[in-house]
Amino acid sequence: MANTRHTNNIDRHDVEAVNKKENRPLYKKREKIHPKRVDGGFRRLKWWIMAATLGVYYIVPWLRWDRGPGIPDQAVLIDIPARRFYFAFIEIWPQEVYYLMGLLILSAFALFLVTSLVGRAWCGYTCPQTVWTDLFLVVERFVEGGRNKRIKLDRARLSVSKITKRIVKHAIWLLISVATGGAWVFYFADAPTFFVELFTFKAPFVAYATIGILTFITYTFGGLMREQVCTYMCPWPRIQGAMMDEGSLTVTYKEQRGEPRGPIHKGQSWEGRGDCVDCNACVAACPMGIDIRDGQQLECITCALCIDACDTIMYRVGRPSGLIGYATLSGEEPPKDKKALVRSLLRGRVLVYAALMAIVGGVMLFALLSRTDMDINVLRDRNPLYVKLSDGSIRNGFTFKVLNKSHLRRTFMLKITGVDNPEISVVGTHNLSRGMHHFIVEHDRVKSYRLFVAVSGENVKKTSTDIEFELTDIDTGGTSTYNSVFRGPEK
Repeated sequence: MANTRHTNNIDRHDVEAVNKKENRPLYKKREKIHPKRVDGGFRRLKWWIMAATLGVYYIVPWLRWDRGPGIPDQAVLIDIPARRFYFAFIEIWPQEVYYLMGLLILSAFALFLVTSLVGRAWCGYTCPQTVWTDLFLVVERFVEGGRNKRIKLDRARLSVSKITKRIVKHAIWLLISVATGGAWVFYFADAPTFFVELFTFKAPFVAYATIGILTFITYTFGGLMREQVCTYMCPWPRIQGAMMDEGSLTVTYKEQRGEPRGPIHKGQSWEGRGDCVDCNACVAACPMGIDIRDGQQLECITCALCIDACDTIMYRVGRPSGLIGYATLSGEEPPKDKKALVRSLLRGRVLVYAALMAIVGGVMLFALLSRTDMDINVLRDRNPLYVKLSDGSIRNGFTFKVLNKSHLRRTFMLKITGVDNPEISVVGTHNLSRGMHHFIVEHDRVKSYRLFVAVSGENVKKTSTDIEFELTDIDTGGTSTYNSVFRGPEK
């Protein structure tokens, strides 16, 4: 053991000596990526998606939707004080949080479906990190110029021109970041009113704090960290492998066609060589700074900009496009025929994800269409379970809540069935007849009542009797029921 310990010490000292001599850093320093702007179908698609997603995010809080007097007219509003979520004609109450859960589940299945079909298309086109990074790159190109100019500017010494460009670029980035945080808080209050309150410093502190946090996140992630967020912070690159199979399409370099690669000179024959001219256009266009020719990589977000860059070069040298294009993980190119392509995409897991989406979406739609605009909830007293009155009758206490989801003031009738001749007394209302009560609830309100139900002792034949509370709208005849129990003494 002594010899082994001595040998380990020698090995450790040798390694430390080598590392000290070579001065190796523990972590590799980040090499800033300057993606080159390219033109092509995928780039145009990214422009359209970026404009659409940013437009939706910034404009939606300002859209109006008339819901009647006394009701917010903002089309999309998360009204926390009133505990409501308004989405056009849909109004979601706190107890209907299952709609939000269903939406999240539906979104997850949609993400699984897209990934199993075409890889990380979400990451390459619609992820907020990608969208805002693209927007920040537009600003950077506008202020500092194209890729070569930006690289040259980075290497240049400090000068008035360099400092001025950097100040202008970061100032615009900060304005975009502030607008991003500001747009978010508009979803939680009436946008025009809240806009004035923000600039007159009458808004609550939490609004300014939220804008500050989102400004910092947007500026840091979109402007400073960029591809590092996708590579090191986002878990989806590690998960996507489970969502894909050999039939999934993804951006691929056609090695059998491109190799051996090398520069091409005018008049040189293409015999005995591949189509890749080793121009590195695909590398220069990649926002992640990877070489797609090295095969599938964790960093690839499937933005397909390398396809546009390569197709441009292939056109210039007179070779067919598609040297970099979509292919399956098994290396097969997608069929040219549309019907054959559809058949190849409709694989087992794709059909399962589509079926799950249909089921969840159908359940949510059915629940939304069949829901009522009235509801009741009854909570029975547990201490005491019952009270025996002086006349021998048995009384149970309940907390009774009525939910009026409509935008109208409504009158309801309450009826209890399951026991004989119940006598109802509700604090704040009056008796209409034995066993029935009526009361008024304002629009968009939950009203709580203290309710007592008394039954003659001779009619209480069991320790626990099932009863039903039936709520009826006097004007429309709509009903809502709730099942509970009436407790009595041991028999």
